[in-house]
Parts: sequence; C-alpha cells; structure tokens
Amino acid sequence: MRPGSGATTTLLLAAALALAACDWMPGRPREQDRPRNPREITDFATLYANNCAGCHGSEGELGPAREFASPLFQAFLPDPALRNVIREGVPGTGMPAFAKAAGGSLMDPQVEALVSGMRRRWARPSRVDASVLPPYSEADAVAAGYALGDPGRGREAFQRACAGCHGADGNGGEEGGSVVAAAFLGLVSDQMLRTVVVCGRPDLGMPDWREPPPELRLSVQEVSDVVSWLASHRPPDLEPARGASE
Repeated sequence: MRPGSGATTTLLLAAALALAACDWMPGRPREQDRPRNPREITDFATLYANNCAGCHGSEGELGPAREFASPLFQAFLPDPALRNVIREGVPGTGMPAFAKAAGGSLMDPQVEALVSGMRRRWARPSRVDASVLPPYSEADAVAAGYALGDPGRGREAFQRACAGCHGADGNGGEEGGSVVAAAFLGLVSDQMLRTVVVCGRPDLGMPDWREPPPELRLSVQEVSDVVSWLASHRPPDLEPARGASE
C-alpha cells in the first residue's frame, strides 16, 4: 500500500457517508418532495389541478366551463374527441390547446393521463344507457340518417322544451340566462352547444335532453335543430367557432 493511501480511502469513505447522511438533515427535501421536470409529471390529480381545475372546477364541477364529473357527459364524449380537445383546444373559444405540439405545455403521455384519469374518476357506464344517446356530433347524426339541423324547426322545439327556463326568445328567463347573447355564443362552439343540450349542466341545475316530462323531451333530430337555431344568433365575426369541436 502506498504511503497515505489508507488515509485517503478513509477520508473518501467519510465524505460519502457524510453526503448520504445529509438526506436526513433537517430541512433537506425528501426525494418525492424535490422539484420534478414538469414534462415528467403523469399523475392525474396534479395535471388536472394545474391545467383544468381553474375552468372546470377542482372536482370537475361548478366551474365556469363544462362539467366533467357527469357520467352522462363522460358517456357522450368519445375518447378521440376528448383527447383532441385537450390537445388542440377549441379555436375561437376560451379553450386553449394544451399539447406541446400545438403550442401548449403537455406531452402526449400527459394528455393520455388526463383522458384516462377523467374516465376512471367520473365515468359510470352502469348509470348511462349509451344505446339511447343521441349521436355525438351533427355529422354523426347525418351519417345515422338524420337531417341537418334546421333553425326554423329548432325555434319551435326550443320554445316547447327550453323557453320555460331561458325565455321564448332565448334571452333569459326566471331560471336560466340568455343562450343567444353574442358574449355567450362567442365562447362556445356548435359542438359544445350540442353537448350542453344533450347532457345539460347537472351541477348548475340544467336538465339533460331526457329529463323533462315526455311532452317536453327533445328528439334526436330536435337536438340538431335547436343547436342550429342557437348558432344562427352568433354574429358573423365569430363564425369560426361554428365548426369547432367541443
């Protein structure tokens, strides 16, 4: 052994032990508490709280935007549509794109974590008869043999089924606000209007398409018609929102 080598080895060993011991020193963060690269986070609760809760509510309801904690909504919205809305946002509305590739901050695995997390937390297949759900989009309805939405028919259906809350002209009533105001229509797409007509807003007391008495319920065709009538009130300069998804 070379002179001094034993002392050097002892010093190195002591330094290693001291560094390891630092993990137990007061104030030093535990491994799970140390900052992580945002791109590595795939925990649903963290992703949802940081990206979605501000608009959709901390528990998926009672936010200014669409309620997620609705089994009916979860059954109505297909996975590809939910994934696309998170990734690409909704042009012309308040929903931004979250995917990194679309200018947001989330990687593809994080988008998938949000989709699967929402399904695990809020979907309740046993509570929804998917066989009676109207088609998700108007295009899906047309493919199934229904006609395009007609504003004239939609006005009649709205007055029968919706005027009790929103007023005969849609400008608001005792139990519901205006659904034809430019400020509202400029924030929502036609698909979101369709989603609200079909799924309602249970967190805000708005019934879905099947909840009113039989004489007030909307048919599948009337869902498209009512959306067409509502969208006909959107000012021309807000037209891009018409073709957007959710």
